[in-house]
Amino acid sequence: MAQTARNKVAWVVFVFLAIGIGLYPLVYLFASDDFGLLMNKSNELLASVLWKTAFYGHISFGGLALLVGWSQFVKKWRTQHLKWHRNIGKIYVVSTLISGLCGVYLGFFATGGLVSSLGFISLGVIWLFTTARAYIAVKNKDLSLHQGMMIYSYAACFAAVTLRIWLPFLTIVFGEFLLAYKIVAWLCWVPNMVFAYFWVRRKGLILE
Repeated sequence: MAQTARNKVAWVVFVFLAIGIGLYPLVYLFASDDFGLLMNKSNELLASVLWKTAFYGHISFGGLALLVGWSQFVKKWRTQHLKWHRNIGKIYVVSTLISGLCGVYLGFFATGGLVSSLGFISLGVIWLFTTARAYIAVKNKDLSLHQGMMIYSYAACFAAVTLRIWLPFLTIVFGEFLLAYKIVAWLCWVPNMVFAYFWVRRKGLILE
C-alpha cells in the first residue's frame, strides 16, 4: 500500500514538472534579452537571426513535446483513445524533430565551451535518434521496440526539467555558474538515460 502511494505521488510530481516546464517557454515571449539562459549569451549571438530562431524553435517545440509527451505513458488512456494517442504521438515526433535539430545547432554555441557543447549536442542526437527509432518501430508494428524507444526519448526530453533542478543547486554548491553549467550539460540527461534503461528492463521490453 505504501509503495502504491509513493508511486502515485511520484507520478503527480512527474506530471506537474512536465507541464510546468513545458509551459515555461511562454515566459520568454514577454522577457527581454537579459532573462534566463539569454543572460549569458554574447551580444553577437543575440543579434543573430539564425541563432535566435533556433533558440525559440528549440524551447517552443521542446516545451510542446514535454507538455504532451507524458500523457502517452498512461496505459488506460492510451488503449481507450488510440486515435488521440496516435495524433499526440505525431505532434511529439514533429516537435522533437524541430526542437532536437535546433538544439544540436545551439549546442555548438553553448556557454562553457567544448564540454558543454559535447553534452548538449549528444543529448540532441540521442533525442532525435530514439524518437526516430520509436516512430519507425511503430510503423513496422514492433510495439515493444516502439515503447522502449519512447521511454528513452522522453527521458531525453525530460532533461529540460532536470537541468532546471540541477543548475541552481550546482551553482550554489560550486559558487560558480560556468562550472555548474558544464556539469549540468551532462548531468541533466545521463542519469535520465540510466533510469530509462532500468525502466525498459523492468517492463521486459525487447529492443532489437
